[in-house]
Amino acid sequence: MSLPSIKNTISQSRFSRTLLSRFMISTLLVGIAAGCSNNAADATNNTSIVSNAESNVSADKTSTDSDATVVKALQANLNASGIEENIISAVPTDMDGIYWVTAEGLPPFFTDKVGKHIIQGQIIAVGEQTPVDISAALVASTAQEALKAVDKKDMVIYPAKGETKSIIYAFTDADCGYCRKLHSEIDDINARGVEVRYLAWPRSQQSIPKMEAIWCSEDRKAAMNQAKTGANVQAPSCANPVQEHMALGAKLGVRGTPAIFTEAGQQIGGYLPAAQLAEAAGAN
Repeated sequence: MSLPSIKNTISQSRFSRTLLSRFMISTLLVGIAAGCSNNAADATNNTSIVSNAESNVSADKTSTDSDATVVKALQANLNASGIEENIISAVPTDMDGIYWVTAEGLPPFFTDKVGKHIIQGQIIAVGEQTPVDISAALVASTAQEALKAVDKKDMVIYPAKGETKSIIYAFTDADCGYCRKLHSEIDDINARGVEVRYLAWPRSQQSIPKMEAIWCSEDRKAAMNQAKTGANVQAPSCANPVQEHMALGAKLGVRGTPAIFTEAGQQIGGYLPAAQLAEAAGAN
């Protein structure tokens, strides 16, 4: 897939309306261009030596912990640069003077105490036995809140068989090889007690109509099953959540498909065989 087609896809979403959002999304394009082939090494985050489970940053930190002074300073600096993004919160992290920022229509990012700098990426604490990603709990909390807010009727859901031991959210694309591989194991995944909730993440301009057709079909699960085998799904146009899912994925830092999140908001990677996926999702 070419970079222009990715840009066209992103340009249709509401999250790329301003200077800052375009700039931040452009930093994701490099990762998307390199990773949308969805090879397992790129799509999975489980190979890192950095621990994200031992961070002292509490997942309970929310906008109620926000520092209003930092929000005001950052908002003023953005406005001074002609940027009209609305800052929601700036939550302190384990790193002195560094805050975790959420804003409307943007992936979360870090800033300093005076709101002068925008920092994207991980902050890793070293010096203990294992390096620790101090932002991991905040990232998961942001994702958990956002995914929980998605109405079930706007997803294509494959419930667990028997007891529901865990729930995963999977951003998916009808034309993605690894998405199809994951879906080919959906019965096995469900049999292991894992409920799969699909959200739309078309990776190219050409995939958008296919994803919209799935969501506009009378039987979405049947349409999804057909699309995952390469069939051409068609349905009358309708109001659908595909653009909203794309915007949500961008907010959560999705760069390729499948992008799988647990109910707690932890991103557990891309394609994993059913047994490994169930284990990563806590269903064992």
